[in-house]
Amino acid sequence: MSTTPEHDQKIAKLTFASVYPHYVTKIEKKGRTKAELLQVIEWLTGFNETKLQQLIDEKVTFEEFFKLATLNPNAELITGMICGYRIEEIKTPLTKQARYLDKLVDELAKGKKMEKILRSEK
Repeated sequence: MSTTPEHDQKIAKLTFASVYPHYVTKIEKKGRTKAELLQVIEWLTGFNETKLQQLIDEKVTFEEFFKLATLNPNAELITGMICGYRIEEIKTPLTKQARYLDKLVDELAKGKKMEKILRSEK
């Protein structure tokens, strides 16, 4: 199932600051920590906690967020279904990157081991 241009545009315009609290709530409800969430985000984007807070304060959009990110070379190992889409079939790079992040947060909330989430095992 391919994303629509409208769907892609909606993701591009979303601010990271509006979504981040939902990530925190989701993982903390499942007994994971904010430190683990920060580790996952840093692995994917290269943003440390200070830079992430700066981007939140600046209310950057997902489009700006991922333009500034240095995506982990192993990000392409993130596959599967998220939000009704098969990640590996998403054509729009920005939408795919946003779904990578969603998938990692989902895996963290589901209790997966950190080394599996961070794709450090083949």
